[in-house]
Amino acid sequence: MKAPENKLKRALGAGNMQVGLWLNLGSPSATELVGGTGYDWALIDGEHAPYDPVLIQTQLRVLGQFDISPIVRVPIGEDWVIKQVMDLGAQSLLVPLVDTGEQAASLVAATRYAPEGRRGMGSGVARVARFGQVDEYLTNANDETCLIVQAETRLAVENIDEIAGTDGVDCVFIGPADLSADMGHRGNPGHTDVKEAIAHTVERIQAAGKAAGILHYDHANFGYYADLGVTFLGVGSEASLLRLALAENLRTARAATTA
Repeated sequence: MKAPENKLKRALGAGNMQVGLWLNLGSPSATELVGGTGYDWALIDGEHAPYDPVLIQTQLRVLGQFDISPIVRVPIGEDWVIKQVMDLGAQSLLVPLVDTGEQAASLVAATRYAPEGRRGMGSGVARVARFGQVDEYLTNANDETCLIVQAETRLAVENIDEIAGTDGVDCVFIGPADLSADMGHRGNPGHTDVKEAIAHTVERIQAAGKAAGILHYDHANFGYYADLGVTFLGVGSEASLLRLALAENLRTARAATTA
């Protein structure tokens, strides 16, 4: 038995639109609800949400029940963090704050076993290989790894050709919130300058033959980014959707019960 095929990696490589959600609540029950709703992927946000390794492992188990691709965003692109998360079972990773091609190449090496990289050997006692029961895991583990790097600064935009051109990077994800802040437009990712930078970045990612990704919470912009060429599209989080549903439910109730 080998490492399972990474459907997300194949879909992004083929240019197929992949729509998904962020998981920010740290709730296995909420994740179970998301898993059965038909999204292509769900991202366990280890950067901004309350996740420790045990809860990440639990979330991966929950998502494993469904036809959905799990992704883990690590809090930082350090080897020891990447190694641990991959041993927990993550085949697809999102790494924040990648500003240069050198950083991207280092992350590729961190996610691959030697001789292609430097990922530490530990699958024989880890969940990723069912604690040694997936006896041929090492034969194709590198091939089934999907690496998504996050471009979210002016420096990353300047270096986008080198980042996107790095062998082993499957997708470059643009972080509009951090990019807008770095450009002097904090809280305004819709600013003309930011949108122009995003459009330029998507074009350069496509020119390198890689998938471009972005997260946006406004339904009105989904079509815009799809037309721009984004194929890895985050359309919200379980937290944001719950907040909106709660607010709308209360608004409806107040309207119906207020004289």
